[in-house]
Amino acid sequence: MVVSGKGEGNGAEPQTRSAFSAFFVNARALAGRLADTIVPPVCLACQAPLSVHHALCPECWCQIDFIRAPLCDRLGLPLPFDTGGVMISAAAAVRVPLYHRARAVASYDGVMRQLIHRFKYHDRHDIRRLFGGWLLQAGHELLDTADVIVPVPLNRLRLLKRRFNQAAILGGELSRRSGVKHSPMVLHRVRATRSQVGLTHAQRRQNVRGAFVIAPMGRSIVQGRRVLLVDDVVTTGATVEACAKVLLDAGAVAVDVLALALVTEPERMTT
Repeated sequence: MVVSGKGEGNGAEPQTRSAFSAFFVNARALAGRLADTIVPPVCLACQAPLSVHHALCPECWCQIDFIRAPLCDRLGLPLPFDTGGVMISAAAAVRVPLYHRARAVASYDGVMRQLIHRFKYHDRHDIRRLFGGWLLQAGHELLDTADVIVPVPLNRLRLLKRRFNQAAILGGELSRRSGVKHSPMVLHRVRATRSQVGLTHAQRRQNVRGAFVIAPMGRSIVQGRRVLLVDDVVTTGATVEACAKVLLDAGAVAVDVLALALVTEPERMTT
């Protein structure tokens, strides 16, 4: 009889667990429907009604110039045709970057530029989930070999004014999705720099020279490891090159760069 009693107990326990699981699934679905009623899902760019959150409508999606192969293996610039092997753009041949490879989700214009500005200057952190998925896709080959994700830092005054570092938010979201370690305090920006907007490549390099240093604990984190440097936008590459130099000097084996957007006009990359 004791054995029979145990058998009945063992049969009831899975049924009880199943009932609880069903209850929580139904409660979560109900809470989701209630949330959608209070805050209906809309396009992150144009606010058109959607059936899901954290997405774009078809019209806005089509206005984003996603960067796809064929592309330059070093700078990540789109190329007009595929030769069947590793390809280097003219811009990379003229000025070989310090970092190993760069990849970006899309060109920095249109809807993509609008989304980044909302995220960066208007506290639209709900966009980070969409950005995280895009970064995961665009940077999959870099993430396969990366040991640690390091965001490009802000100087303290700008961080206090903005209250967040957009690159660190992107790095954290990418780490959550990929499982690669995120170390947002490896690099410090010790010198405030003027805005890079409108500067040539040479002026940008001069502007960020000496602006970044490795944190006291940062050397042990990057030494002997492959670093994935994350930023929102790469224009001429001067900022990420300055960061890459510091990381390589600290013992990193290689530095790759992943960004949401890339300025794809060759003249703006090399001037």
